[in-house]
Amino acid sequence: MFSKILIANRGEIALRIIRACKEMGIRTVAVYSEIDADSLHTKFADESICIGPANPQASYLHIPSIISAAEITDAEAIHPGYGFLSENAHFAEICQSCGITFIGPSSENIRLMGDKLAAKEIMRKAGIPVVPGSPGVTKDKEEALKIAQQIKYPVIIKSAGGGGGKGMRICHSDVRLVSALLTCQAESEASFGKADVYIEKYIPRARHIEIQILADKYGRVIYLGERECSIQRRYQKLIEESPSPALTPKLRRKLGELAVKGAKAINYNNLGTMEFLMDEEGNFYFMEMNTRLQVEHPVTEMVTGIDIVKEQIKLAAGEKLSIKQDDLKLNGWAIECRVNAEDPDNNFLPSPGRIDTYITPGGRGVRIDSHIYAGYVVPPNYDPLLAKLIVYGKTRIEAIKIMQRALEEFAIEPIKTTITFHRKVFSTPEFIEGNFSTDFVNKLLGLEGE
Repeated sequence: MFSKILIANRGEIALRIIRACKEMGIRTVAVYSEIDADSLHTKFADESICIGPANPQASYLHIPSIISAAEITDAEAIHPGYGFLSENAHFAEICQSCGITFIGPSSENIRLMGDKLAAKEIMRKAGIPVVPGSPGVTKDKEEALKIAQQIKYPVIIKSAGGGGGKGMRICHSDVRLVSALLTCQAESEASFGKADVYIEKYIPRARHIEIQILADKYGRVIYLGERECSIQRRYQKLIEESPSPALTPKLRRKLGELAVKGAKAINYNNLGTMEFLMDEEGNFYFMEMNTRLQVEHPVTEMVTGIDIVKEQIKLAAGEKLSIKQDDLKLNGWAIECRVNAEDPDNNFLPSPGRIDTYITPGGRGVRIDSHIYAGYVVPPNYDPLLAKLIVYGKTRIEAIKIMQRALEEFAIEPIKTTITFHRKVFSTPEFIEGNFSTDFVNKLLGLEGE
């Protein structure tokens, strides 16, 4: 096992990893930008080192600074968290060349799954259903129109190099397709360094369901149930839960086995997430694989009793999986709300600034993953995630009631946050009944056309 790990990240996820390391007896190194000097992860780590100015390109994304910090502090491994360099195959390769363990899958795994088109083709060959669409990069409007004619509208344009809503547009007509193609290519170039996009059949009223997998270096792969991620805005997840209200035990097993099959097709190792769309008839289609720890991992931890971060570290250290698929049971229900520094009454505009009041909910079944405190200044330079509010109940209805109560107790002021938005969601009959799809938020906000 490692004696010291550097966390190449910030915010709540850096703190989450530090806590897991402390419980494992592993010393930690926090890296931080100048603007993050007062962030809690720098206080809770055994050592902390500044790696540059606020601009992430000069700090959290600056590979030479992070590698230097690891070498100066004699860190044996680097945990990338999520975002930043977590799915950067080049970074994983550099870690390996420097004799530092990258806590994640191999650089080959990252590279294969980072190319969305290549990933789809691999899964298709492995016998896993994929969404119908273009066989490769869609180069121009003539090709785009031809593909749309074949698979029929509505279609969706996606970036081949990334996700998170960048370079993505839904199209219902030829006119919209032609204009959106140029926009998506420009967004893809700006966000991921290449303008490559492709076209898929858009599945209306779909559910976004993902499967958490763990894989060791000896060929064993297990799945830890599913997460329901359909509550999202502009392809950014807002609320997640486990299990999904849409899945029966039979469907759960089928989807889990597909995820394991896909992971084995690329000799995957460490932690990962297979993401699927499910249509109204219960058919599943592979979308992509995330080769990193997910923001929403706590809901899986709550219903399985497994510390996913600890397992990830053990797998990176070369340990065998100690969990057998047949022994794994899902108990109860967990739901997570992402609390962002955004104004939901003003088109979710960012709301950085000083936090004067910070009152967190408590009581049975409530967990808060956060890095903020009263007096903390939310910087404008990074992702707006402030906290993750996770609740657990024996049933979905009990979990919803606990979340409703917890949201009423939660106060972060005077900045604007999405707490008020979550209160609204948890008062809607559709959500309470589990009757929703990926268009739920647009309907709630009166934006069905987006």
